[in-house]
Amino acid sequence: MCEYCGCQSLTSIDELTREHDAVVALFSRVRTARGTGDTVTAAGLARRIAAVLAPHTQVEEHGLFPAMAAEFPDRIAALEAEHRRIEAVLAEAADGVPADPARPDRLLDVLAQLREHILKEQDGVFPAALATLTTEQWEAVEAVRARAGSALPPPAA
Repeated sequence: MCEYCGCQSLTSIDELTREHDAVVALFSRVRTARGTGDTVTAAGLARRIAAVLAPHTQVEEHGLFPAMAAEFPDRIAALEAEHRRIEAVLAEAADGVPADPARPDRLLDVLAQLREHILKEQDGVFPAALATLTTEQWEAVEAVRARAGSALPPPAA
């Protein structure tokens, strides 16, 4: 993922990137579960991805995106719409294994969309944020992170 612009030197972006990396690491496990017909494992992985993305999305939508919306309104609106589509498919597994036989294919499709979404954020939004946000805006992003928390363990020292 993104390492060329230096944006990961900011704690906020580093944490968002770690969350991206964590969900991407689960994609192959979902594909394996789908390939073997293991809907229980696939549903559990969907719940894990949703758990990682919940605080991540809060930080983006209540901290980072508002700070960038005036300059990039269409881009931010599109990213938020993608969040809703991704959340809707992941939520299908919230209460267990969905009975819908089309569900595994929808999950794989949304993970492909999520992969593209991550690239848009890491190659576009994060570097743009580094260039445009003020100190006060970064402090607001950090405040949202403090409230939202993280589903990941702290980074290794």
